[in-house]
Amino acid sequence: MKRIWLTGASSGIGAALAELLLQQGHRLAVSARRTDALQALAKRYPQQVLALPGDLGDAAQVRAIGECIAQQWGALDLAILNAGTCEYLEVRAFEAALVERVMRTNLLSAGYCVEAALPLLRLGRQPHLVAMCSAATFLPLPRAGAYGASKAALRYLFESLRIDLAAEAIDVTLVSPGFVDTPLTRKNDFPMPMRWPVDRAARHIAERLDRRPFEIAFPGPFVALLRLLAHLPKGLQLALGRRLAHTTTGERP
Repeated sequence: MKRIWLTGASSGIGAALAELLLQQGHRLAVSARRTDALQALAKRYPQQVLALPGDLGDAAQVRAIGECIAQQWGALDLAILNAGTCEYLEVRAFEAALVERVMRTNLLSAGYCVEAALPLLRLGRQPHLVAMCSAATFLPLPRAGAYGASKAALRYLFESLRIDLAAEAIDVTLVSPGFVDTPLTRKNDFPMPMRWPVDRAARHIAERLDRRPFEIAFPGPFVALLRLLAHLPKGLQLALGRRLAHTTTGERP
């Protein structure tokens, strides 16, 4: 039985993953802004769930969550930093505040959580640090400048941490999904090829966590296609991107 901190646990992949981890018998500290969803989970699994709601973009609130975990459990064996958001940039009305919002939610909050989690992981059994990245980091996509930049920065942060934490035997895994059917992606106004149901995505992640791989990326064909396209000359990538932009916005390629 592991002591796990899971962020972004109120909906989407986080909520589905929480259910699977609890069914496996683990103890779960769950964090998100939505207090009601976390409390409902704690009510269903009263002996396993520690509900710790808060704004993970607020460093002080994250520190308080870490202190509560320390008081209750004393250590962590696994931290899964899943909380995140997505907003699309409209280049004709470029909004720097949008970039800031996405960076705070996807990158800075992860940094706050790492700061809170590492002292607890150092006291845990076979410690493991996991972050939710994105397949979007394999290839630049139209309108995804803020989201892709935040996830690319997250990738670099955690791949660097993997090197720095190796001496302490703290493994680091990145999870890089393609399109998954969640409340967030249902807002998208463009086709989402090879989209997976959220339960399938959560199972795929849960089944691989114990192997502690460097990365869990899926769906395989979608990821392979993005990686292949990333090796095209930049001119061809630009032409492809313009065609994709035409399908998502109706603009002329």
